[in-house]
Amino acid sequence: MQKLIIAFSAGFFFFLLWVIYLANTGQGHPLFKLGQSIPNGDKVGHFLLFGLLTFLANLSFQYKSFTLKKIKLYKGSVIVLIFVTLEELSQHFVASRTLDIFDYGADLIGISLATLLSWVCAKYFYKPRLGLK
Repeated sequence: MQKLIIAFSAGFFFFLLWVIYLANTGQGHPLFKLGQSIPNGDKVGHFLLFGLLTFLANLSFQYKSFTLKKIKLYKGSVIVLIFVTLEELSQHFVASRTLDIFDYGADLIGISLATLLSWVCAKYFYKPRLGLK
């Protein structure tokens, strides 16, 4: 089952890379039009896409975490946060993109809520099933 989760997560990540490529090259796609047709659709898209990526990354890493100054951090969440930060900052250097702090804010909210959902799943579903505490 874990291999299936990893494969799905990798597929979703490559889908996001493709969407980013389309946006960077100024190509249109029905997803972009859908986002434009919904009020704040771009922000909703950022929230959902990167939130889902975060949850899938944490699930793929089996909720592995590390502690930084007494704060427990999920490896998947940190990796997605770094990826999102670099991707958003890179938009400053791409002519067809616009660096938008509100997009980044939507990304962060999605990452945060997905991390919280990961914590709930790890605590109440994943670890009890494995007999861990």
